[in-house]
Amino acid sequence: MINEAQQHGHLPTAVDRQEIRSTSVQSHILANTLRLTVRPVISLWAKASTLPWPMKVVDYVTTRVHPPLDGTRIHTILLDRCRAHWVETDNTGGPVGPDGEHVVLYLRGGAFLLPGVGTHRRLVSRISASAGAPVLMVDYRTLPDHSICDAVDDGVSGYRWLLAEGYRPDQIVIAGDSAGGYLSFMVSLALRDQGLPGPAGIVALSPLTEMDPTRKTEHRNSDRDAMLPVHALDTLSRISDRVDSQSSSARPERICPIDNDLRGLPPVLIQVGSHELLLPDSELMADRLAEAGVPCELQVWRRQVHVFQAAADIVPEGQRAIDEIAYFIRAAKPQPLRAVR
Repeated sequence: MINEAQQHGHLPTAVDRQEIRSTSVQSHILANTLRLTVRPVISLWAKASTLPWPMKVVDYVTTRVHPPLDGTRIHTILLDRCRAHWVETDNTGGPVGPDGEHVVLYLRGGAFLLPGVGTHRRLVSRISASAGAPVLMVDYRTLPDHSICDAVDDGVSGYRWLLAEGYRPDQIVIAGDSAGGYLSFMVSLALRDQGLPGPAGIVALSPLTEMDPTRKTEHRNSDRDAMLPVHALDTLSRISDRVDSQSSSARPERICPIDNDLRGLPPVLIQVGSHELLLPDSELMADRLAEAGVPCELQVWRRQVHVFQAAADIVPEGQRAIDEIAYFIRAAKPQPLRAVR
């Protein structure tokens, strides 16, 4: 039987799934530490999310205890409705990309709630150094003051800024982790729907791709994640639904990445830990991409924690994963353009 993708010239492909089975002692220690420290805090937040949690304090503290790599240069850029941060290391060039060089548009994680980019400066500087590419990190608007649609619009604004600075679409890779992985897909889809040429590739680290927590609640990993308790996803979904009901910028019906027509997206790299709560999101997204004819490499890292790449200082698998990301960025090339009908 010929499916819809085949009818429109988008032949389904197979997911390039890789199981990375090596697990270091450091990664076990990190998982146990997170289970005893961070997970209880997130669990408490999920049960009492209406309390005045000091979200800005998290950004302030991590900015100081988890700084970017030595030699990193960061300056602030004003986009239409938010700020962004231009990140360069000694391995990168200036803001206007010469032929052949790539640039990364990065959308941080943080459940769409954490303000600021302090939590991600070190990770982003490490990606920049490994890939030899500058990074534009968008400080997008967050829940509960703004809708997720506003965050998508901010990502599009960052992409337009790169185009205005002289970068070609085939030089741009959109990347993000967790909630930022959700945004990396949604921004790419928004670009397509607005008639803009899309990026050369997408990198998604432990991405959230479905807001409905049901599939994750029923998965074997529902209580195996060292960092994320499953009821936190219920809370996030309720907050997002409430904001959508009150926001003039929210769409009438939220469509998550897995529910979209994915035809025409560029090649995708997804990295996720084998015991993560968001593993089913990564697996389902990879399958949907393959059905749409989009090349997708899914790397499942054995027993690694949520966004383990951020722990590259202590976990060797983190740096190895970043090296894989860097290779993907340097090699990224968009698919031949086909109309989506």
